[in-house]
Amino acid sequence: MPTLSRFTRYFIEVAQRGSIRKAAETLHVSASAIDRQILKAEDDLGVKLFERLPGGLRLTAAGELMLVTARQSEKAFQRTLEQLDELQGLRRGHVDIAMIDALSEGFVAAAVAELVGQYPRLTFGLRTANNQDVLSQVLAAEVDFGLLLDPPPSGDLQVRSVTDIPLGIAMPVGHPLSGRSAVQLGDALSHRLLLPAEPLIVHQHAKVLYQRQHVDIQRLTSCNDVRTMRSLIRQGVGVGLLSWLDVASELEAGTLAFVPLKPGHAEPLRLSLCVASHRQLSRAAQLALEAMQARIERIPARL
Repeated sequence: MPTLSRFTRYFIEVAQRGSIRKAAETLHVSASAIDRQILKAEDDLGVKLFERLPGGLRLTAAGELMLVTARQSEKAFQRTLEQLDELQGLRRGHVDIAMIDALSEGFVAAAVAELVGQYPRLTFGLRTANNQDVLSQVLAAEVDFGLLLDPPPSGDLQVRSVTDIPLGIAMPVGHPLSGRSAVQLGDALSHRLLLPAEPLIVHQHAKVLYQRQHVDIQRLTSCNDVRTMRSLIRQGVGVGLLSWLDVASELEAGTLAFVPLKPGHAEPLRLSLCVASHRQLSRAAQLALEAMQARIERIPARL
């Protein structure tokens, strides 16, 4: 398989690691070979690409400019390989996906497993982050597409698929509230209600609910991490105000129960599959996007 020039590979790795030795270990080549390539490039260009410091190497202004160009070349080269494969009817390719933490388990992993089973030559770069960071990565076209909640209207963003995710009360299996079809927030107050805190997006949706039902959140336990909330609920500390998506894997495994809030009590979250408007998707990325679309469209049947 053809590869990028040695200098480009070596330069990008040294820039990321800040060390020739660490880059050499990662690339499985000698440090002297990398050093020779960089020194030759600096001599040919007539500029220093790195500052040699006691603690390692740091990019100069010229080096920063070169890194942008090198990374663009790397991406362009990879896309060219994918296009050549498509011409030959092959299914090799790489797909970068950003997603909110709540999706680290569940349908994304299932969709990737299905795709890898169908197209063994596909590879993936999967990133989990908070909602705002996922949005930023999509808008900057750092990933092929992203899965996030409540994206703001923007001409720079295309929403390819969307579904509503209800808010409700998560609780241990067999809890007295678990037999209900829907609940009000007040129903949970006598069961030690745990509240989501900032920066969780559920908190933003729930603030109106607190005001409407005169809930004094200062008198209740709150948490800014969904995993910790799930653990507290499993341990019987209380019941938690979360979204269905936050506990979807636990519901499937039978380790937690979830009852939605009554209609009209809180606006649902909108799980959205988004692409930067200027992003040109490879065939591999398009396949992955279609697989995610299909999974998202099945969610209402699971609610």
